[in-house]
Amino acid sequence: MNSAHDSDHGHDEPDPVTDRTHDNSWSANLEGPQYAADESLVVSQALDAVEHTAPGNHVNLVTHGDHGHPSSYLFEALADAYDDGVSWEYVQQCGCGGHVTRVYVE
Repeated sequence: MNSAHDSDHGHDEPDPVTDRTHDNSWSANLEGPQYAADESLVVSQALDAVEHTAPGNHVNLVTHGDHGHPSSYLFEALADAYDDGVSWEYVQQCGCGGHVTRVYVE
């Protein structure tokens, strides 16, 4: 398994939001500056975070405020990716302007 620090890791590629399956509830930080300019990166890494969450747990997707409320872009991507077995709810807006969406993996 390659890690983000391997010598073949491209410097232009963003680090993955996680490199392991979480068998607990956890938070994925998608608020860094690299996410502010790239909504598609937010969506792809959010979906990756869900894939790395074991059934019976949830992941809090903390998204950058520059993209607005996640219902405008993230909820549709979740619906397209998952027919069932996954549900989500909007939790709150952070003081820094970001947003928290909790995704349950059943």
